[in-house]
Amino acid sequence: MSSPPDGEGTGPADGASEPDVDPVALASGIEPEQALADRQALIQLCLYAMDRAHSGGVAERIEKGLAAIGVHALRPDGARFDPAQHEAGGAVRTDDANLEGTVAETEVPGFVDHDRLLRAPVVTVYTRR
Repeated sequence: MSSPPDGEGTGPADGASEPDVDPVALASGIEPEQALADRQALIQLCLYAMDRAHSGGVAERIEKGLAAIGVHALRPDGARFDPAQHEAGGAVRTDDANLEGTVAETEVPGFVDHDRLLRAPVVTVYTRR
């Protein structure tokens, strides 16, 4: 492809990539499906390591790194318990009717990758006496 004559602006450079080509996959020679599978495997490895980290600083650093790529922790303390989004790990009794059915504490944080639930948080739920 050639450039337009002087004074008519610029045209696409010779050999420009097509707009629907993934530049990372193109540069690395990896198929997009494989790149996605590799990303998911690395995320799972990070979650495994974070759960077992003996240092709060290490766990915090892993969580921040995951957040930078769109993977966010879920700590629904104070939210209504939703069995589709939360896993009940225990219950704590309360006399306050307003607290019944709300998350008292997150025992194990959950994670979402953008909008996709990777792991439901394990929570303790308030129940009436």
